[in-house]
Amino acid sequence: MPKAFYNILVPVDFTGKNKWAISKAIELANTFHCNIHLVHVVSNNLLPLLPIETSLNMPGRAAEMNNASKKLEALKDLYRQHLCGGGKIEISLLQGNTSQQLAKYIQQYEMDLVVVGLAKFNLIHRILSSVSISMLARKTNVPVLAIRSSGLVSHFKKIVLPLTDELPMHRIKLATMLARSFKSTVYLVSLRNDKDGNAAENIMDKALEVVQSLSTIPVQSFLLEGKNLAKSTLDFSKRINADLIMANPFKEFHLPGWWSRITKKILSYGSNIPVITVDQKNESVSAS
Repeated sequence: MPKAFYNILVPVDFTGKNKWAISKAIELANTFHCNIHLVHVVSNNLLPLLPIETSLNMPGRAAEMNNASKKLEALKDLYRQHLCGGGKIEISLLQGNTSQQLAKYIQQYEMDLVVVGLAKFNLIHRILSSVSISMLARKTNVPVLAIRSSGLVSHFKKIVLPLTDELPMHRIKLATMLARSFKSTVYLVSLRNDKDGNAAENIMDKALEVVQSLSTIPVQSFLLEGKNLAKSTLDFSKRINADLIMANPFKEFHLPGWWSRITKKILSYGSNIPVITVDQKNESVSAS
């Protein structure tokens, strides 16, 4: 986990949800003095949806690429005046499978964070989105911040970090870094579970020790009632008016309900509060 952000990627598809993703990326870039990469992928998967004469016509595809290039230049011109931290805006136009191309770009150019805009209509976005938050985080091991229009708060003052039965070192370090930069408070939360005795308290204490060993930021811990960690975390975050939730895409962070199970609805898609998804790969250590 870097001590700061140096490169932030924003996948763009030229729809309304790009606005709040880029706005949040600019805020972060001005704080960390880093660069923003606006990347658009012209997906080969869309070819069957085009008229036959267009899909077979190379000039038609060239025109599509040229149009996308002009839109990227326009976005760069529109937003670069808002950068004031010494960073710059880079633009890239790629072609191929969206998730594969983004993952390749993230690794090749060493992105530290991905900021994805969420549409107002959650269900439609979840089904049709070509950028899967959990898949991107899992493929690249890079945090993915999901943001919607309601999440454009000024800085992250209250950061909620839910805990399971292992120490999420990757998320703890990221939360600490953000809290230090934004002068925030970190809230450690876990589910109260009578069956496991003091397991929840033990993991909370160990996480607290790690945070305090990394920084002197304010940190508080809470045991939550309920059976679903994602739902209890979301309810708690709403009560305290949290600005950011730091989650993991595996099952403990799926929201309850049959539809959520069918659509694999992780916390990012069910929260109006911004959520950073960090994949569990290599992030946790045993609390024993």
